[in-house]
Amino acid sequence: EKYWNKRPLQVQRRVLEVGSTIAPFAAKLWFYRQTNQLDAKKKQIAADLRDILTKLGPTFIKLGQGLSVRPDLIGPDLMQELQTLCDSVPGFENEKAFAIVEDELGAPVSELFADVSQKPVAAASIGQVYKAKIRETGATIALKVQRPDMLRRVSLDLYLLRKLMYVAQDVQDRFTANKTDFVSLLTAWAAGTYKELDYRHEGKNAVRFAQMMSNLEDIVVPDVYFEYTGRKVIAMEWIDGVKLADASADQISNLVSLGVEAFLQQLLTLGFIQADPHGGNLLATPDGKLCILDYGLMCTVNRGQMEAMVASIIHLANRDYERVVDDFIELDFLPPTVDKDAVVPVLGAVLDQALEGGGAKNVNFQSLSSELSQITFDFPFKVPPYFALIIRALGILEGIALTADPDFRLVMQAYPYVAKKLLQERSPALSEALRQILYRDGTFSPARLQTLVESSQGFLGEGDAFVDFDTPPNQLSSREALEFLFSDNGSVLREIIADEVANGVDVVARSVVPLSLG
Repeated sequence: EKYWNKRPLQVQRRVLEVGSTIAPFAAKLWFYRQTNQLDAKKKQIAADLRDILTKLGPTFIKLGQGLSVRPDLIGPDLMQELQTLCDSVPGFENEKAFAIVEDELGAPVSELFADVSQKPVAAASIGQVYKAKIRETGATIALKVQRPDMLRRVSLDLYLLRKLMYVAQDVQDRFTANKTDFVSLLTAWAAGTYKELDYRHEGKNAVRFAQMMSNLEDIVVPDVYFEYTGRKVIAMEWIDGVKLADASADQISNLVSLGVEAFLQQLLTLGFIQADPHGGNLLATPDGKLCILDYGLMCTVNRGQMEAMVASIIHLANRDYERVVDDFIELDFLPPTVDKDAVVPVLGAVLDQALEGGGAKNVNFQSLSSELSQITFDFPFKVPPYFALIIRALGILEGIALTADPDFRLVMQAYPYVAKKLLQERSPALSEALRQILYRDGTFSPARLQTLVESSQGFLGEGDAFVDFDTPPNQLSSREALEFLFSDNGSVLREIIADEVANGVDVVARSVVPLSLG
């Protein structure tokens, strides 16, 4: 900020550039609206917006990428145009790219690599990718090279956005009870963006991510060749495949389910999340696996936040809105001083409306987020910086799935993983959440136990909430239930059942002893 404060002319030039680029488009939109031509001009409007975002550079291209996988938010014409921003951003000259490689690696491209593609195979907001072979080993790689002058260009846009966030913060504080810290949100995003500009950081993230996801055999993470990697250049294993969004509906359905499981493992178990899973970063491989690319933008959450997220899903499913409020406080959406008595009924009414009708299959992440946002004007809600990236990643993942299955619901896909985690992991917070499900009004409920076990195996019934705990799906055979109970994954459950048996024996013993003495 100090850097750009000392360069007002460059700042003014960029403001004029952005304003002069957007103003004609805004005027055209206003004219189309006034003359009822919006529907007729949809294709042209979409193409114009894509061109504007491309012209304005990396920061605005990233904005378009985030929207490009939300068919439920934008029309098909705009979505089709914006999807080209994921991997068809105009590239820059080979001479400039190869000069950057030589400067970073200390040798000409021709000495280090063979069979370098004559033009980039993909170009994105920050860099472009060539297919090549390492001369020394013959390994086929994806060689990503950063665009020239990226640090200066991105930092200037972030400086301007920071000024805009101060204005948004002032408007929010004046007219709403919302306490979202827009400046902190931008600061968190800016920190991630600056890390994206150092490809060495991305390489280290990829190695860590591969180690953490090694239990999922169908998730592919490319190897990194660090001897051919620098701040502006990274060499990674070449993976054949097609963009997930371009795969067949069946492939998308299968691989999105795998992607959801992978994301939930990152979010709720590992606490290390690939936070930029747009269509260009997810590949369907020829052997039916899901390849995740681009580890520049990652998000971390701590153990307490992970457990609070699990508990909040359970409490939502149980419609225990008092505890949902406690979870929101733990997750830093609400301050500890909030008036719980006032928040609970309003939150309950909003969530009841969001969840009403037909069960989880009629609830998607975006609609639930929209309903929750309605109460931010009346209570001191805020979006903590760490959660902003999570919301974006969840929305993108659901958006890709909706292109193949309009009935896809992320909540429905997520619940079996949450139920399984609840039944398998030991921690005070998760144990308490488990007991809150299994005990209704202080009494152990076998029906709820059955529902939870079946949910963990992927069997979900039709209730008027995420999961109707009191109406088991009855899709798990007695043998399958016993196999689960006596497996390694059933140890927590066995302890609870043993406690209940012991309590029952104690009650019987207490009733029998007086009779024998009499």
